[in-house]
Amino acid sequence: MSKFFTSESVSEGHPDKIADQIADAILDEVLKQDRNARSAIEVTTSTGNVDIFGELTTSAYVDVRKIATNVIKEIGYTKPELGFTYDSVNISNRIVEQSIDIAQAVNKAEDDPNEIGAGDQGMVFGYATNETKNYIPSSLDFAHKLMKRISKVRKTGTVNYLRPDAKAEVTVEYDNQNNVSRIEAIVISTQHDEGIDLEQIRNDIKKEVIDVVIPKKLIDDKTKLYINPSGRFVIGGPQGDSGLTGRKIIVDTYGGAAHHGGGAFSGKDATKVDRSAAYYARFVAKNLVASGLADELEIQASYAIGVAKPVSINVNTFGTSQMAEEEILSIIENKFDFRPSSIIEQLDLRRPIYRQTATYGHFGRDDIQLPWEQIK
Repeated sequence: MSKFFTSESVSEGHPDKIADQIADAILDEVLKQDRNARSAIEVTTSTGNVDIFGELTTSAYVDVRKIATNVIKEIGYTKPELGFTYDSVNISNRIVEQSIDIAQAVNKAEDDPNEIGAGDQGMVFGYATNETKNYIPSSLDFAHKLMKRISKVRKTGTVNYLRPDAKAEVTVEYDNQNNVSRIEAIVISTQHDEGIDLEQIRNDIKKEVIDVVIPKKLIDDKTKLYINPSGRFVIGGPQGDSGLTGRKIIVDTYGGAAHHGGGAFSGKDATKVDRSAAYYARFVAKNLVASGLADELEIQASYAIGVAKPVSINVNTFGTSQMAEEEILSIIENKFDFRPSSIIEQLDLRRPIYRQTATYGHFGRDDIQLPWEQIK
């Protein structure tokens, strides 16, 4: 019996993704000056407004307004008709210092004063599947690639009437051997200039985006293509909807194929285990799958604030391993160190690498070099 699975991605001009990019751009600029900065920055976007708040403890000085406006400009919000532009947006900076209660819990771990403790309680998940060469689900891989392509044709002028906001959703069909057999449906909604004919949009997006990204062998006469199904998408971005950091956590991770602990990534430094430990769990899961221990593998790690060692680690191979899960768990516990300071050191996380992760996913990236994506 066939099964279907769907994932989505959004463009760099999506209101939530604008917020993520601003938060991580600020973090990167801070880390250039202060590797030990503590950051938990949040951003909201709305018509004509960007509000920046949260916590930041650092010796660095950065021009928050300039960073935010540069991000907005680079995304492509440059024309007044977009209702949100880099040179007219009102930016509010309400960042405060990190709570001393949180700081002291992190500085010296309760279980080992020589280690830093987890920046908060919570659980994280790492996941990998060998159905794609970059070890993420096919549906998510295709959705991200569609959004990268739509950004490219917009910025190069190949399709010169596109505006920055867009979304994609891809449904794949699996056969009885759990292999991708075809594409069931593709949904793309893309913002556009006033007065553009809907049929032109649909023809251009099919030719310049879908046909370039999706292998022809996966498309058949039953594949459903929904291109701007609402019929009109002129008003978009923060003019059409508000945005918030961390509201696209499934786009950022595994497209719904794996569990999620609930913690967002952007704007957070590496002492926040909901970012760093999620990266490390992905690193471990990917390496175990790449080594052939399983076709699909998910790791859960849970933490207590101020404690270095995880409270628990769990592994699930979804029946795809010839080895008992208890044996794989023993390998994980003996070969990998999930303490925050060790994660930071192993992955070299105190450096400005985060803005590039704020769009098109934090995992499965073959277009940029990320330490948690390395196979060792």
